[in-house]
Amino acid sequence: MKSGTIKTEEMEMRYCSFGEGERQLVILPGLDTKSVLLAAPVIENAYRCFSQDFTVTVFDRRTDMPDPYSIREMARDTALAMQKLDIKEANIFGASQGGMIAQYIAIDFPDLVASLILGSTICRENPMAREVIGRWITLAEQGDRRGLSKDFTETLYSKAFQEKYGDLLLKFNDHVSDEDLRRFVICAKAIEGFDTTDELDKISCPVFVIGSLGDLVVGKDSSRELAHYLHCECYLYDENTAHCVFDEAPDYKNRMLDFLAKIRE
Repeated sequence: MKSGTIKTEEMEMRYCSFGEGERQLVILPGLDTKSVLLAAPVIENAYRCFSQDFTVTVFDRRTDMPDPYSIREMARDTALAMQKLDIKEANIFGASQGGMIAQYIAIDFPDLVASLILGSTICRENPMAREVIGRWITLAEQGDRRGLSKDFTETLYSKAFQEKYGDLLLKFNDHVSDEDLRRFVICAKAIEGFDTTDELDKISCPVFVIGSLGDLVVGKDSSRELAHYLHCECYLYDENTAHCVFDEAPDYKNRMLDFLAKIRE
């Protein structure tokens, strides 16, 4: 695995990459209190099925984060990082907030994008997302790490996953710093008013939307709405799954691979 920091005149952004394939897969993670790169070995293991045919690159949010910081600005900075690494014609998998960022990359930097896989995400903020993310912002601003972990556990994961890993998940934010919480709030507030519906017709690459009927963060209809605007394929897992189905469903990566194989035929 390779890791490093992209530096431009405007910003710095950390990344990691693995795999030796000719095709590019870019992974854009969702909203979190900790850097996804802290779990880089876990990500590499989870996506090892891509390693032969793809070079996989995972981008964090920029290190020197401004306040406020919009989703569109996150997309611009990620696109700059991709250009710096000479990543072109990338297949982008965006999970949750990462899917929002991916939409803007495809809208504003179409030459960088070969296809999109959008998981558990939205094309516009809805009442459920507003309520849930608003709770998280309040808990983070209050410094209530254990309360935030409890809310994460109950809304992000399925009942089965909670029963298996609940105790561990409740301790997830115990060692999160004040700076981590500050960054989390900035990223969370960026979702307020998010709406790409008037610009989705600018996306011309193949798109696959994956969601969950049991999603308690963005709701069961968000993926259908997104796929409707994009006129693309949509797959929904059943009510026993949750927002983080991309981490839980054993066949999720295979569905991604099937889509990526199909668009190359």
